[in-house]
Amino acid sequence: MLVAALLVLLFCFKGRAGLSPHFLKQPEDLVVLLGEEAWLPCALGAYRGLVQWTKDGLALGGERDLPGWSRYWISGNAASGQHDLHIRPVELEDEASYECQATQAGLRSQAAQLRVLVPPEPPQVLGGPSVSLVVGVPANLTCRSRGEARPSQELLWFRDGVRLDGTTFHKTLLKEGASGSVESTLFLTPSSHDDGATLVCRARSQALPTGRDTAITLSLQYPPVVTLSAEPQTVQEGEKVTFLCQATAQPPVTGYRWAKGGSPVLGARGPRLEIVADASFLTEPVSCEVSNAVGSANRSTALDVLFGPILQAKPEAKSVDIGEDTSFSCAWRGNPLPRITWTRRGGTQVLSSGPTLRLPSVGPEDAGDYVCRAEPGRSGLGGGAAEARLTVNAPPVVTALHSAPAFLRGPARLQCLVFASPAPEAVVWSWDEGFLEAGSRGRFLVETFPASEGLGGQGPGLISVLHISGTQESDFRRGFNCSARNRLGEGGTQVHLGRRDLLPTVRIVAGVAATATTLLMISTGVALCCWRHGKSSFSKQKNLVRIPGSSNGSSSRGPGEEETGSSEDRGPIVPNGHSDLVLDKKEALETKDPTNGYYKVRGVSVSLSLGEAPGGGLFLPPPSPLGLPGTPAFYDFNPHLDMVSPCRLYRSRAGYLTTPHPRAFTSYIKPTSFGPPDLTSGMSPFPYAAFPTPTHQRLQTHV
Repeated sequence: MLVAALLVLLFCFKGRAGLSPHFLKQPEDLVVLLGEEAWLPCALGAYRGLVQWTKDGLALGGERDLPGWSRYWISGNAASGQHDLHIRPVELEDEASYECQATQAGLRSQAAQLRVLVPPEPPQVLGGPSVSLVVGVPANLTCRSRGEARPSQELLWFRDGVRLDGTTFHKTLLKEGASGSVESTLFLTPSSHDDGATLVCRARSQALPTGRDTAITLSLQYPPVVTLSAEPQTVQEGEKVTFLCQATAQPPVTGYRWAKGGSPVLGARGPRLEIVADASFLTEPVSCEVSNAVGSANRSTALDVLFGPILQAKPEAKSVDIGEDTSFSCAWRGNPLPRITWTRRGGTQVLSSGPTLRLPSVGPEDAGDYVCRAEPGRSGLGGGAAEARLTVNAPPVVTALHSAPAFLRGPARLQCLVFASPAPEAVVWSWDEGFLEAGSRGRFLVETFPASEGLGGQGPGLISVLHISGTQESDFRRGFNCSARNRLGEGGTQVHLGRRDLLPTVRIVAGVAATATTLLMISTGVALCCWRHGKSSFSKQKNLVRIPGSSNGSSSRGPGEEETGSSEDRGPIVPNGHSDLVLDKKEALETKDPTNGYYKVRGVSVSLSLGEAPGGGLFLPPPSPLGLPGTPAFYDFNPHLDMVSPCRLYRSRAGYLTTPHPRAFTSYIKPTSFGPPDLTSGMSPFPYAAFPTPTHQRLQTHV
C-alpha cells in the first residue's frame, strides 16, 4: 500500500518535473587490502526517494548508518543524490558483489565486485638470523612464508640487492584460492669470501608488490687457508733454508705437520721449519699441513737447489754383430742441467752431445770403451763420467806371436794369439800332413792359455801353443797354420819356425871367455910388476902356483897363514873341458868369506881357461922341485903363458887360487824345460837351452 503510494507520487513528480531518475555514478569493481577501507560510490539524479545497497542480493537497509552492519555505512548528501557505501576495516567476508538501488524509481546499478587482498606474512629463514655453514660444503637455505595470502605470494633471494638464482619453490594449498605455506630453497656452495655475507628472503605478492624481507647473516666455518714460503728460495746444496707456514682458519688451527716428498719430517712442529738443503729438495717438495675442527689444508713448495751432476742411469755394455747399428744412453741430473758429451776412452774428440750416442753399422774399429761425461753448468759444481764397452762380434782375429828359433832335433814352440767375440769354437794347428786342435799327436802337442787381457771390445783372448818335440829338417821349411772359427766366420795366420845353429853360439862364448882371460892376465901382470919394484927380494918358491887336487893331498902353511887345504882335492889332470885356476895375493887381499859361510869361500875367485892336454885333461907344466916333501906341488906358468916373470906367483890356499882382482867369470847354461808363454813385446821367448849340460863342478862366487 505504501509502496504503491510512493510510486504514484513519483510518477506525478516526474510528470511534473519532466525528468526521470537516473544514475549519475555507479559502483565499480574494487580491490582492497585486508584491513583497509573499501569505498563504493553511488549518485542519483532526479530522484528523491529511498536508496539502499545490496550484498550478493541481500539488502543492507535504507538507513544511513546501516544498523546491523557495524563496519558498513552510507555517506554523502542524500538531497544531492550521494549514497556512497563504506566498509572499514575490510575483512575477507566482505568480498562480494555490491549494487546501489533506487527502489522507488526501480533503478539498480551495475554490480561492483569487491575483492579483498591478503598480503603475505614476513618470511622466516630456517636457522636464521645467523646461519653457520662450512666452506666448500654444499648447503641449502630454506625460506618459509605462512598465512592465507591473497593472491599466493612468491619468495625471492637477494644478496646486495641482486637476485640470486639456483632456488626451488614449493607451495602448499589450504583451499581453493588460498594457500597455506610457501617455501623457497636456495642451493649454494659457500666459499671463504662468503663469511659475514647478508642474504635476504623476500615474500612478494599482488597484495604487497614491494614484498616483505627477512635478512640472515652467513657465519662460515672453513679449514685452514695455508701459505707456504721458503727463505732463501734458491740455495746451494748444503746450505740451510727456513720454511714458514702461515694459515687462517675458522675455528682456529689445532696443529701443523711437515713432510718432504710425502714422508713426514720427524720432530717438526709448529709453523716454522729449518733444514739443510740437498739435491733431493728439487724433486721432493716440502709440504705443510694445517688442521682445525673443520678439516685440514696442505701446501707444498720445491726449492731451487743448485748441485752438480749426479748419475741416474749408467750406460750398459753392448755386444753387437759387425754391421749392425747400436747406441748408448746415460742420464745425469743436476741443477742447472749438466752438458753431456760422449768420447772414447783415451781420446778427446767429442763424438756426440746429449744423453744418447748412436753408432750406425759398427765395425771392428768401433770396438772399445765409450765415456759418457757430464760437465757442470753455470753453477760450476762437480762433474762425472761413466763408461760402457762396445764388443763387436766378428770373425776371429789371429796373430802370430814371436817364436824362438830352435835347434835341429831339439824342442820348439810356436804361438798364436786369438781374439774373437763370440769366443772361438775351436783353435786348430795344421801343417802339410796333419792338424791338431788339442792334446798330442806324435811329435806335436797343443796347449791353450787365456790371454792376460783382451783388447778393448775385441772379445776374450786365447794363446794357442804348438810344442814340437825333436824338430826335423822339414819343420823349418814349411809353415804352420793357426786358425780359429766362430759363428761369424774364420780367421787364421801362418807361423814359421826359425832355425838356430850351435856352432856360432859356441864360437861367441869361447871368444868372450878368451877376451876376459886375456884382460885378466894383463891386469894381473901389471899389478905384479908394480908390486915387484917395491920389493927388494923375492922368494923363488912364491913364484909357483899350486893346483888344488894335486897328488900331494897335504897343505903347507907359511908363517901366519891358516891351513885351508882339503885331503879330498883331485889330481892335476882334470877330465873336463874347463878348469878353474884361482890365484891369491896374501898381502894385497885378506881372505874373508863374502858369503858369511854359505858357500865356504875365501876371497874372490877368478876362473882361467887353460889349454887342454892330450886325452882331454887340463895341460899343466911340470911341478917345481922347490917344494918340500909333504907340501903342495907348485907349477911355473911363465913359459906357457908367455909372460914376463911375475913379481910373485900366488899359492893356493884351501884348494883355491886367489887373486887381487875382484872379478870372477863363470859359465852358466839354463837346463832344458818347458816354460809359460812369453808375451813380452820385443823379447824372444826362448826358454830352452841348446847347450849340453856341463859335468864339471861350477865355482860359485859372491861379488
